[in-house]
Amino acid sequence: MPTSTTMLPFRNAHPEGSGPLLREILGRIGDKWSVIVICQLDGGPARFNQLKRAVDGITQRMLSATLRHLERDGLVTRTVYPTVPPAVEYELTASGHNLHEILYALVGWTDNNADGVQIARAEYDRRQ
Repeated sequence: MPTSTTMLPFRNAHPEGSGPLLREILGRIGDKWSVIVICQLDGGPARFNQLKRAVDGITQRMLSATLRHLERDGLVTRTVYPTVPPAVEYELTASGHNLHEILYALVGWTDNNADGVQIARAEYDRRQ
């Protein structure tokens, strides 16, 4: 059993020094708002207010920041249409759609295992 200072190797080798970048990217794509926005955009392009209404509980500021980060990471494109006022539409890139497939599998795992997680939590809490 590894100690807290021992790291298990990744199943597939990663280049030396990829640790901080790997953690940063996983942190970004694993945060709850990014996951929800990516799942919403898998249905097709959406405007900001459409997303705001669809993502329950997200603030305007958080949605704006999440979309900016996803765009910076190449997962979302932002298209501005020359209308008055300007219309802005967000859409998943090919990488964003690829990530959605992985997230969809994770959501499926969650659905399939939610009852077991709740039982494990209750048993753990009872032991504490």
